[in-house]
Amino acid sequence: MSGGLRFALSARSGGPITVEDYRERARRALPGMVWAFVDGGAESGLTLRANQDAFDRWSLRSRVLTGHTGTNLATKVGDTDLSLPVFLSPTGMTGLVHWQGERAAARAAEAAGTRAVISTASSWTVEEVAEATDENHFFQLYPWTSQTTGQPLSKAFIDRARNADYAALFVTVDVPVAGNRLAERKRGMGIPPTLTPARALSAAVRPRWAYGFLRHQRITSRMLVDERGTKAAVASARAQQTLLRPDLVWDDFARIRDMWDGPVYLKGVLEADDAQRAVELGADGVLVSNHGGRQLDGAPAALDALPAVVERVGGRVPVFLDGGVRRGTDVVKALALGATAVGIGRPYVYGLAARGQEGVEHVLEIFRDEIVRTLTLMGVADVASLDRSHVQPMVV
Repeated sequence: MSGGLRFALSARSGGPITVEDYRERARRALPGMVWAFVDGGAESGLTLRANQDAFDRWSLRSRVLTGHTGTNLATKVGDTDLSLPVFLSPTGMTGLVHWQGERAAARAAEAAGTRAVISTASSWTVEEVAEATDENHFFQLYPWTSQTTGQPLSKAFIDRARNADYAALFVTVDVPVAGNRLAERKRGMGIPPTLTPARALSAAVRPRWAYGFLRHQRITSRMLVDERGTKAAVASARAQQTLLRPDLVWDDFARIRDMWDGPVYLKGVLEADDAQRAVELGADGVLVSNHGGRQLDGAPAALDALPAVVERVGGRVPVFLDGGVRRGTDVVKALALGATAVGIGRPYVYGLAARGQEGVEHVLEIFRDEIVRTLTLMGVADVASLDRSHVQPMVV
């Protein structure tokens, strides 16, 4: 310090203060192949981009001299109280980004007063995550079926999550087949992955990532295989491809609903008719999502699909959203349009890649600060007060 100023060697010397800052740090921390897996979408990336662009089509309305500080961010998912209307959406194979993966993410979430949704394709089992955390998190189910025996795997997964005291079930139904993720395939992230000298060098020049990769080898879907390492990772990825259910129908969801005693949410809904059908079959809510733009390219942005779903079922059950959320203003816009809470995927993965559990905690802190600031500037007391009157279409 000198003369009241702080000096730094470069503009990058300061720590990250936005999700975009963490994105840039994650890009530098990860090999090109892994970065394509984290940040890429399906085909041309049309839906991936649309998810973020949709938030820019809404403006926030503000009232002055209200005396409100906007610090009350409490909401609920099922019977679980959250002090932040942002939870961690399920992301598979997160150990590929940082060896601590979903375990660190869940710890960070509960430290921030929220929860993580642990994927069926997690790099840590539901039991391992439960043992490493103090709170009951949520489980995301892929309704897979064994192609060897023809037996659905849902009951086995659900029993494991129930025995590990998970508090809610999110059933993902928008992956009847794998999306055409061209960026991943072009970078060698096919099945099996294709390693070239340039790709090997990209990993070698990132020693922190390479050490975690080689030392801990948390790169498999641990709910499917017990082994670690590259060979097991390829085997689990191949297994997942054979377990997908293009023949899944509504009766299958109804059977899954009967297997779980707690709150069940249908994840991957974009149409109001589907949301209504889910509720009629016993869903306790729906999560409006297009899988982060990683499945059907050309599908509508999640935020664009939200209002119609809220109008149809929002008075009866909570409606959640994920896809394209990058700032606190995005969260506020989604809540004003009827969401009860929003999920983030890539933002927390950026934090994890850059700084492990500490990075995820900081990303959630950034969201909290941005939401509070936004509500205060809008003159809104709390997130529960938000409604459609607080947003309007952006005038171009």
